[in-house]
Amino acid sequence: MSDVRFVHMGFGADAVDYQEAWDEQRRVHAARFADEVPDTVLLLEHPPVYTAGRRTDPSERPLDGTPVIDVDRGGKITWHGPGQLVGYPIQKLPRPVDVIAHVRRLEEALIRACAEYGVQTTRIEGRSGVWVLGDPVEQRLGGLSLDFDPRIADEEFDPRMNGPEYAPSNAGQRREDRKIAAIGIRVAKGVTMHGFALNVNPDNRWFDRIIPCGIRDAGVASLANELGRDITIEEVVPVVERHLREVMAEAVLAPRAVERPAAV
Repeated sequence: MSDVRFVHMGFGADAVDYQEAWDEQRRVHAARFADEVPDTVLLLEHPPVYTAGRRTDPSERPLDGTPVIDVDRGGKITWHGPGQLVGYPIQKLPRPVDVIAHVRRLEEALIRACAEYGVQTTRIEGRSGVWVLGDPVEQRLGGLSLDFDPRIADEEFDPRMNGPEYAPSNAGQRREDRKIAAIGIRVAKGVTMHGFALNVNPDNRWFDRIIPCGIRDAGVASLANELGRDITIEEVVPVVERHLREVMAEAVLAPRAVERPAAV
């Protein structure tokens, strides 16, 4: 495949407003569809913002009425902001489009990037993104039985109303599964939009105001928290870029297999 172009839109003091980045995505998307530009990955950092995908339930939004931007990607509500590396791969895929394969490639690049820092991550079946696995249930909280955990019996349990012990940002202390990178995409006219958000060193308490990705029984992680040391966006950008380039170059893009009914 042709070489992938990487564009650094802005980090730190030059963080890019979400609407500005969304406008740029649409511009590059149109240019990629017309074959005016190669496959392109926009890398950036956002000022604090909540965005909600098409499947977000009203009950997952901030309880205090904090503004949320509704976007046209898949998935549910999440947060973007300082300390989080955001990537928007705008790539032309063969038809019929294999969306799952595209998501798996993004996950693979981020899994490799985390591994380079000694953070072991994985996928969880039925949940997109990249995860740090928690301890088995029986080994959490000093080996106590978690039968008293209200989340076991109540699917509508709301961690936002039950104190810091259930906050998504404290999942690491509870040794629970925790998401270190979220993925939400859209494919229009065979070209991808939106992408991933890798938590490098954000204040994860921003996630406590929502139900991140609609998941009530897990939390969020960051490279800094998992490593127990400071780590910067500037340090991580070239590593993620290298693994994205490798994974996208290695990919053999092929249309999604379509099962056709046997002739009678």
